[in-house]
Amino acid sequence: MATVLIVGNITKDIYLRMDNRRNHFEKDQYDKNWLDIAFDGSSHKFYSRASIYGGASVSLEILERFGINTQIVNTPARFIDGQFLANEAQTDYRYILCHDRDISYLTPSEIRESAWEDPDAAPDWLYIDRSANVTPILGEKISSYLTRNRKTRLAIFISKRSNQNARHMQKLLRRASIIMTDTALSYPAKNPVIITNTHVIFQGRQISAPLHVDSKDLLTKLNIHLTVAATILGAIIRGKTVNECLLLARANVEESKLGNTANLAKLEKAILGDKYLVEKFTPKGHKMLEIEENAELMMTPGKGILAADESGGSIHKKFEAMNIPDDEQHRRDYRNLFFTTPGLENYISGVILFDETARQKADSGEDFVTFLRKKKIIAGIKVDQGLENFENSDEKYTKGLEGLPERLAEYYKMGARFAKWRAAFELTDHSPSDMAIQKNAEILAQYAKDCQDANIVPIVEPELVYDGYYTIEQNIETTGKILDKLFEELQKKNVNLRGCILKCNMALAGKKYETQSTPAEVGKATADTLRKHVPEELAGVVFLSGGQTVQQATDNLQEVTNNGPFPWPVTFSYARALQGPALEAWKGDNANYPEAKNAFLARLVANCDALSKTNS
Repeated sequence: MATVLIVGNITKDIYLRMDNRRNHFEKDQYDKNWLDIAFDGSSHKFYSRASIYGGASVSLEILERFGINTQIVNTPARFIDGQFLANEAQTDYRYILCHDRDISYLTPSEIRESAWEDPDAAPDWLYIDRSANVTPILGEKISSYLTRNRKTRLAIFISKRSNQNARHMQKLLRRASIIMTDTALSYPAKNPVIITNTHVIFQGRQISAPLHVDSKDLLTKLNIHLTVAATILGAIIRGKTVNECLLLARANVEESKLGNTANLAKLEKAILGDKYLVEKFTPKGHKMLEIEENAELMMTPGKGILAADESGGSIHKKFEAMNIPDDEQHRRDYRNLFFTTPGLENYISGVILFDETARQKADSGEDFVTFLRKKKIIAGIKVDQGLENFENSDEKYTKGLEGLPERLAEYYKMGARFAKWRAAFELTDHSPSDMAIQKNAEILAQYAKDCQDANIVPIVEPELVYDGYYTIEQNIETTGKILDKLFEELQKKNVNLRGCILKCNMALAGKKYETQSTPAEVGKATADTLRKHVPEELAGVVFLSGGQTVQQATDNLQEVTNNGPFPWPVTFSYARALQGPALEAWKGDNANYPEAKNAFLARLVANCDALSKTNS
């Protein structure tokens, strides 16, 4: 039998459920209720209380249920006959006050240093649990022990509080066979197990994870992350495949109650009996995995998506205004200007191309799709074919569904891995009508379904056009209505939202309205609207600039960021707001490339900087 020694701390979570009076709750900036623990009036009453062990005890329980002989360093804690037994003197306490789905935590001000004592017999695995407080002295002791016991393999869970760059942590990370994390890694680990609120990634494989459960189970996010990590470690030790590790981790969250995780036999039965879980990794279901992976790459933190997909009419207007000949060579040189900007890959994760551009060549002689791929930038294609009026109406729909599956198949062979489709809505006294919203949502949903069937990530873009006369309040109401109908139709078509990206307008007053919205107003209104109308499982949200000025688009993006965090990644997908200054510098003359590229790079830097919070 395999043996595991855990380094970690034991906590005891005391769950106190409150009665339903609201007078001790206050709202935060997102209109969410939080318990005001500075009681200043009549006391709340607790109508239930539960005491559950957490921290390293979660990992101990899971590994024992996998048939692995497990101990926690320097503690008599054991998992025997379905119960966890511990020495209360070695336990830290955390109080969790619950009211409906609102939770407040009372935690120890100082985390107890984790213990270490050389074991009598070397274990097969040493697991540094997420709950561990690894000080420099403790880290050096563990490293020294591992140096003397080369056969003991190390698994380590890096959390936000871990000082990854400290010397003792770097030594442990270099020694580790498996690194698990729910935060960004500064160490260049190969194939870490990445645990987020929506999915788990391991060795290039990804599976959605229900990292939330019904509140009656009292599972906190911390204990769920511990459950996922320990399940994957136990599955690895028991010789399971990467796919099985991920499936077992998901199933253990779904099947478990707090303090009562499932044994290996039950989990194996669960994943075999769940068609969805099994098909996630079969050849038929693999395309869904691929689009989820590509969508996540497109939403790489700190990077944006360049919209270089202007149609013939749009680019003609730009060139005409600058007296630039509108021919294929000048259009090619214009796009080449952006794609060959040094360091583009540091700021851009994806580029939306027009059909003509996808077939043109870079200076290297390669097609632009291949050229971008070598920079680790994903190429996508605008696949809609423009706007058309509804019959007997001045409202518009987007055409292009006819023959779309065949075109998508061709684009996939060319190397494109995502597509974009735009629906446009004008806000007036009589529009958009319910009919126009409904029809365009249906079209967008069918497009998205066709994309995913072709292994291509769909960007769905329902744009409320900025060039109008309306208030920010009217924008909020109409944008919410459009988004609700869009996601309703996407659900009807069984579109996988984890492999789908929303491109949308910000919430702001129309360009022709006499009082323009301030960045602070735009940031809060946009954030509130998205939180209310966009499902949490969506792969990400990107913003169009939609006629905003160059600086306006950046300032508004900064304020949206300041109103985060969000359940999904958020970034920009700008065209004019990135390209405008470069176009003015280029003027159709390639001799101006250096100046134009510098202007473009300046906008990339400014907008990527806007993806970080500021205190200003």
